Amino acid sequence: MSSLTLYTNSMSRGNTVDLLFKLLNVPYQRIELDYGEEMHTKEYLAINPMGKVPALVDGDKIITETAAICVYLADKFIEKGLAPALGAPERADYYRWFFFTAGPIEAAFTAHAMGLELDAEQQKMSGFGSLERVMDCLETGIANAAPYICGKQLTAVDAYIGSFLLFLEKINFLKPTAVIHNYLQALKSHKAFIERM
Repeated sequence: MSSLTLYTNSMSRGNTVDLLFKLLNVPYQRIELDYGEEMHTKEYLAINPMGKVPALVDGDKIITETAAICVYLADKFIEKGLAPALGAPERADYYRWFFFTAGPIEAAFTAHAMGLELDAEQQKMSGFGSLERVMDCLETGIANAAPYICGKQLTAVDAYIGSFLLFLEKINFLKPTAVIHNYLQALKSHKAFIERM
């Protein structure tokens, strides 16, 4: 049995980690938790005191936060080719877009979904500024690196960003521009992404 255990819910960001596991083609145990009481038991709160999923347990190590789990797994199985080699120049874009998505993009879409419109002064104070600004920035990054975020190599950051964008497209929260459409089409050509949709 694998030492990797993923605590998740089929309606959570844990789907991104499931996708990454498919791309890595490595065994893992998947434990589905219901929202509510199951995520707030004493046992699970010892794993993630936030009472949220996903959380990954690897032996005596606990990793929470979807981006951190993806970076951890891609490096743990670096021979699978889903992370640029340590020291490779592509590593800079890899880190940049992982954490840009986890930070500004996620915050911008959350604020938008809650109906929060920041004025000019609030945009200066926020880490994302505005939804339009973060999407313009992401689009520039994709356009400069095509077909994938790190160029010709599909990496874990594509699973992370791609999952997020595909979900937003699915719920009609995102109307892809030509650049983002082409990026998503490149991702959709992979078997793991096809099975996810």
